[in-house]
Amino acid sequence: MEDVTSAPFRRICKRIAGPGLVFTEFVSAMAHHHNPRRAIEKMKLYDDERPVGIQIFGGDPNVMAEAARTCEEMGADLVDINMGCWVPKVCRTGAGAALLKDPDLAVRIVRSVVRAVGVPVSVKVRAGWTWDLFAAPDLARRFQDEGAAMVTLHARFAKQGFEGQANWRLIEAMRKAIQIPLVGNGDVKSAQDALRMFRETGCDGVMVGRAAISNPWRLRSIVAGVKGDPDPGEPSFDERCEVALEHLRAMIEEQRQAPRGRFDPEIVAVRKMRGLLPLYIKCVPGSAKARLALSRAESYKEVAEILGRLREEQEPSADAVAR
Repeated sequence: MEDVTSAPFRRICKRIAGPGLVFTEFVSAMAHHHNPRRAIEKMKLYDDERPVGIQIFGGDPNVMAEAARTCEEMGADLVDINMGCWVPKVCRTGAGAALLKDPDLAVRIVRSVVRAVGVPVSVKVRAGWTWDLFAAPDLARRFQDEGAAMVTLHARFAKQGFEGQANWRLIEAMRKAIQIPLVGNGDVKSAQDALRMFRETGCDGVMVGRAAISNPWRLRSIVAGVKGDPDPGEPSFDERCEVALEHLRAMIEEQRQAPRGRFDPEIVAVRKMRGLLPLYIKCVPGSAKARLALSRAESYKEVAEILGRLREEQEPSADAVAR
């Protein structure tokens, strides 16, 4: 969830959805090794988002241990090792899901990270590299033996990317293979999906990823359903716009606190948000023009004006109310 699960968004999710473990964007252990100051910006945590785990990725056990120690120093409640990312630029470095092809190296990385820190260590994996080998159960057992405290299984193979439907039977099989907590991941978009995953797989927790992008209210609904509380319902359009602006303001403030680059922090933040802001309003009929404008915005004022005009368009006219 690079460029998605930043601190501003995590904190918004916690405020709206309530309980739950959140994770940072994944942090390159090698980038941390060569330029720790920049990598540490992604590791910055806040008390109102706890419990929170910092996720790291890499293919060198010693470098991963070094990054894990920094995670602990930054106050992480948990260190998570990413072995699920299928993106080529990550896998070409021998990290992410590529480690599924080298189980001995994967185990050495888990061993090294577990020994380096005092906080719990979890591992997120895919089912395997290709469809012909369901590698996750054997690996997870070895991770468990090395001291991993939890495993998350995304129930797709690395070669699938996000294509096709997640096979929850793989989560059920994993549950039978290990004794440590297991979190299921893949195609959970509603409270009904989460409850069905618990029921069908026996997993201990459910992870929600893409369904929550720019939609913390989806998480709120899922949390309520799992707790047995009434569905709080969808937010108003005004609330969506206010949270979108809150998200952008927080991103701008984060950029102002980050190491200064060549560009104005506000411009950097707005550009980072170009892909996320349109998702806040995609539910509104006739919003295509506004979404296009948001994808080109350069300032907070411009974003606020775009959303303001769209909000006015959603309000019934005085004549319509009179009729």
